[in-house]
Formats: sequence, C-alpha cells, structure tokens
Amino acid sequence: MQGAGVVEAIEEKEILGEKQPYYIIKMPISKIQVMIPVKKEKSSRIRLVTDIRTLEDVLHIFQHGQTDINLSMKERFKINMEKLKTGNMKDGAEVVRDLMRINKNKTLNSSEKQMLENARKIFISELGLIKGLTENQATDLLNNKVS
Repeated sequence: MQGAGVVEAIEEKEILGEKQPYYIIKMPISKIQVMIPVKKEKSSRIRLVTDIRTLEDVLHIFQHGQTDINLSMKERFKINMEKLKTGNMKDGAEVVRDLMRINKNKTLNSSEKQMLENARKIFISELGLIKGLTENQATDLLNNKVS
C-alpha cells in the first residue's frame, strides 16, 4: 500500500536489541526510505514490479475496461478497498480507473477522494519504475489513458 520502491540494500540492523537483516527500500514517489525485516517479506506483501507485458495488459484494461456505475458508494468503497489490499497492479489500476471516471461525472466524497489519490500514487510509482518515467511523465500517461 506504499507504492513501488527499489531495494537498495539488505543490511543487518539491531532494533530493540534484536539483530536481523532488513530490506532497505527507496520509495521514489514519497521520497522516503523504508526498512522491512527480510523475515516479514511475505506478510509485508513485497513483490517484484509487474513485467512490461503484464503492464501493457493492465493499461489496456485501464483504458477499455468497464466501470460499474450502479454500485452504491458504500459497496464501491468496500470493493475498492479489497482490491487495493491485494497489492495487485491490475486491481489497483481498476480502482484508479473507476474512481477517475466517476469523479468526471460527480464529485467523490472525501473518503473516495483520498482513496483515489492514494491508489493513483501507488499506480504511478509502479508505472514509472517499469517504463523508466518520471512521476510527471507517468501521471501524464495515466491521464491520457482514462476515458
């Protein structure tokens, strides 16, 4: 739920009297550095960035996929939160696409606005890393794909 980052190192650190190896991850979008214990890799949902072929499929779905406009805000929020929790790029892209489309026709409530902003940052961070784009370039590409 933090977006894409780059593992810069694996370092042994002593925290609260316990020594263990940590991933040192640089998060380009938020400009922070995150340390995650190697032994918590699975529970932290660290994964490799999506490959370029899958990215192209995701961008196609992003641009051409259907948005269900008949859901109530409560149902939509629950479904979107579940999708974001998966950490899957396709699921996150669907959340961004759907909320951007809905926002064009009516104003999102504050919870959905925040969800859209967070989901966009996550999506843009991975898109930028995969394609070698700056944050602004990835944002422009994303904005040109929504219809």
